[in-house]
This record gives sequence, structure tokens and C-alpha cells, in this order.
Amino acid sequence: MSGRSGRAAGLLAGVRCDGRRNWAARWAAQTADKAPRPRPSGASFFYNSGMLKPAAATAQTELEMVTLDQLVPRDHLLRLIDTHIRFDFIREKCEGLYCANNGRPAIDPVVLFKMLFIGYLFGVRSERRLVREIEVNVAYRWFLGLRLTDKVPDASTLSQNRRRRFAGTGIEQEIFDAIVEQAIEHKLIGGRVLYTDSTHLKANANKRHYEQVEVEQTPAAYLAELDAAVDAERAAAGQRPLRRAQAAPAGPSDADPTPEPGAHGAPAAPSEPTSEAAAADTRQIKRSTVDPEAGFMVRDQKPVGFFYLDHRTVDGVHALIVDTHVTPGNVNDATPYLERLDRARMRFDLNVGAVGLDAGYFTPWVCKGIVERGLYGVMGYRRPSHREGYFHKREYAYDPQTDCYRCPAGQIIVYRGTNRMGYREYASDPAQCRQCPQRARCTQSQNHQKRITRHLWQHFKEQIDAHRLTDLGKRLYAPRKETVERSFADAKELHGHRYARFRGLAKVQAQCLLSAACQNMKKIALLLARRAAALFSPKFWLCGALAGSLRHLSPILTPPSPAGPSRHPAFPIV
Repeated sequence: MSGRSGRAAGLLAGVRCDGRRNWAARWAAQTADKAPRPRPSGASFFYNSGMLKPAAATAQTELEMVTLDQLVPRDHLLRLIDTHIRFDFIREKCEGLYCANNGRPAIDPVVLFKMLFIGYLFGVRSERRLVREIEVNVAYRWFLGLRLTDKVPDASTLSQNRRRRFAGTGIEQEIFDAIVEQAIEHKLIGGRVLYTDSTHLKANANKRHYEQVEVEQTPAAYLAELDAAVDAERAAAGQRPLRRAQAAPAGPSDADPTPEPGAHGAPAAPSEPTSEAAAADTRQIKRSTVDPEAGFMVRDQKPVGFFYLDHRTVDGVHALIVDTHVTPGNVNDATPYLERLDRARMRFDLNVGAVGLDAGYFTPWVCKGIVERGLYGVMGYRRPSHREGYFHKREYAYDPQTDCYRCPAGQIIVYRGTNRMGYREYASDPAQCRQCPQRARCTQSQNHQKRITRHLWQHFKEQIDAHRLTDLGKRLYAPRKETVERSFADAKELHGHRYARFRGLAKVQAQCLLSAACQNMKKIALLLARRAAALFSPKFWLCGALAGSLRHLSPILTPPSPAGPSRHPAFPIV
């Protein structure tokens, strides 16, 4: 029996068993779901004693009278930035980069940079994704001055302008400086206390693709001044000057500019040069074959690989960024510090009184520069390396009058000479050390001689380190984690600052400048909006009236201040 005849026999059997009426009911139930349902008419219809509204099939195509400004919330970040930040200066600074009488009409550079600002403000790293976001986001279109039907500039327009028109012009630095100047106009930057630190950005390079190259590690920033100090020191001691080779400019180095011999794994400096090649030491480093300008970073409690370092200087009032500078990841934090500090002071005419730094900047060169500039420096403390079972270096007392050390056993350790690294060498008498009962805790030298080194600028370090223990120093150093460290945390968490978006030092520098400018714009807009809201608050006027009335009672209500100044006389605490 075929399939069709079998189904027919089943139907006939059903008819015989259940009757013709039951068969018709089952047939209607099977075909009910397949039959087209009539479209409801009117605003609503009833089904199972409930009322259901019909779907708005034509709501998406209806015409409505609405402006683009109405669709952007009043407290939107972009609206606040557009209210309190001026962008006309971008057009003026880019005027010389466009041809006035040739080619097609160019896109307004204000629009191009505003697109980049949106990407940095909201952490959109990809320019293609940024264009797609602008196409569907009403607030982004409003900020750019585009209508709903206007075409958004293509991502290739952004990339080609960055590679051709804006490359090497320094326009990003000028934009950053202009934003800082607007903050100064609004009195949001005090400039009395500055905090500096660095953070790492992962380079766009694989850490396994590299080559070994040999570079010079002699720091060139302070070499001339250090050589002059060493020659003067040796001449005063009746020693001949050291011979130095004509070395080329130094390459990037991750070593301390003035490392203590024997400390943190640094080799001990020789007392006398053996050849002219000793004047410029070289070392092997890893250079990326993908991004050669990135530096291979190896630091304690830090990731290993190719990185860039973003060195930021922020103001102590509202943590606004006044300077940002990028170096390869294998450059020490202290190397560009003094140059960038002078740049921020002179560019914005800041009357800096104090600086706060972490322990990575605690070098003789930086301490000397801070003291010579008349600044009150406060730095963090890093516990020096120490071999278990031996005396600490602090247990050897230094006498500046006689220029010698005294060991814990009472023996005098006299001055012997100054090496080319700027360290004064002191050595003990082997005849006395041979019979000393504490020699096992002092030295393991085979000739029974204890050697101690002291940098020519060690007194600057001691002066700066003394500030750390004062009340003023503690008050100055405490906000460091709330200013510069918070700036880095905000940049990495919200603005995509964990990774370098481009390859090459100049492009990463432009990224850091625009990112810092966007952070400043956001903070300026929020602070000014908060200030404007406070001016119209009844609490503001009530507190002002109360403060005016208490001003007359202050001599009675305020107790006399304790003896001695509580602040540094050179500047007030901001």
C-alpha cells in the first residue's frame, strides 16, 4: 500500500469511528493556524477580554518637527565642552597648511580635530569605528555641526590628513598649549605646585620580533657639566684630568643617569680609565623590527616588552595637565624631567614654588637642578639594596669638614680620587682593617680594604631628602597620588591610553598630546559648569553672607597660631 492510499484509509477509519462532525472539527483545527488572519481595524481590538494596541508600522517614516539641538541632553559632556571651550583657534593655526586658490574645498580642520576629540573622549581607538559611531549618534553630529542628512567625513580623510598635512607641523602641541591657556584664563591652574610621573603605553609591536644592536649609554644631557665638575675636583686634589674620547650623542638608556656603583646591579666605576673607549660605554639592546623607535622595557613589577613612556606634569589645584612628553620605554624617568619642567614654566609663565616626584626621579642630577632653580622638591623614598649581615652605608658617618668617612669601628676612610662617573672614592687603610674584629661585616675585599663612593652632587640629594620628613613635605607629597596618578588612571580607563594607536615616536607623541588635551577639556568643562551652578545656588549666597559676618569676629573666634611658621616661606600652599 502506497503512502497516499494509507493516509486515505486512515481518514476513512476516522470517519467511521468518530462520525462526520468530529472529522470536520479536526480538519478545521489543523488548518486554522495556516489561514491568514485579518488585520485589525481602528486603534485597538479585543481578544480574550483584553485590549491590545496595534504595532506602529508607520512610526519610523512619519515626519516630525524637531531640531537636532532638542535631541542632545542638556548635561551631555559634549554640550558642556562646546559651551566652555573655544575651538576657533584650530582654524587659525591650520590656515597656513591649506592652499587658498587650488583644489577642491577642504573640510574644516575644526571638524576633523573635533572628530578626533570624540574618539579620545569616549575611548574609540579605531578611526573607522569612530566614523560609524558619528553616523548614528545624534550628540556627535550636533558637536560637529552636521545635520542628520550630512555625510560624515571618511576615515581615510582623517588618516591622510594626519600622514600628509599635519605630519611634522606640531599642530597637536599647539592645540594642547591653547587648551592649557584657556584653563589659565579661567583661573583653574595655580602653577605653584607641580607633580610629575610617567606611565607606559604598550607599543604596536610584537616583543618577539627584534634585533640586537649596540648603542652608547653615556647620558648626554648633563655630561658636559659633570665632566667640568670632575675636572675641577681632580685639579683641587692635585690629580691630572681624565682623557675623554669624542663620543657621538648617546642613545636611549634605561640606566639611572647617575647610578651608584654597586647599587641595584650597576657595575663599579673604575678609578682610572684604561682607554679612550671607556669614555663612552656601549651596551646591547633589543630594537623592534616592527617599531624601531619603541624601547624594550624591563622594570620591577612592570610588564616586559616594547613600550613608550608618557611623562606628564600636572598642576596641584585641579590636576590639569600642563605638559606631556613621550620617550621610548627604556629611557629613565629622570632623563627628560628638567628640560620639560623648564618648558612648562616658560611656556605658560608659571610661578612654580614646589614639585612632587616619586622615587624614580631621586637622582643627583635632578636634585641639583631642583635646588638651583630655587624650588622646594619632595620625592619618594626607595629603600637601597643591602647585603644581609653587612653594615648599612648610613652607618658610615661622613664628615664634610675633613671630607672623610668614619666606619663603625672608628677608622678614618680617606679620599683617594674622583672617577669619570662623578663619584668620589674613599678607601680605608688595609693594615688597620686586617686586624679589625668587625671586618667580616664590613668588606670581603682580598686586600682588606673598604671602599665607599660619594657623588659630587650628593649634598643636593641630602637636601631634597630632608624635605620629605618635614610637615610641609608630607603635605606636598600626599596629593601626588590624587593628581598625576589619577590622571593616568582616568586616561587608561576611559580614554584608551593603555596602548599606542600608531607606530613611531612622533605619532605616539601626537596621540598623548590630543589625549591630554581632551582630558583637560573635559575637566575644564565640568569645573566651569559646577562653578556656574554654584553661582545660582541659594547656598552659595548664604555661605557668602555668613563668611562676611564671621570675618569681623575672626580675631575673637580664631585662637593664636602656634610658634613657628607652618608653611614654607617661599610660597603658599595651594
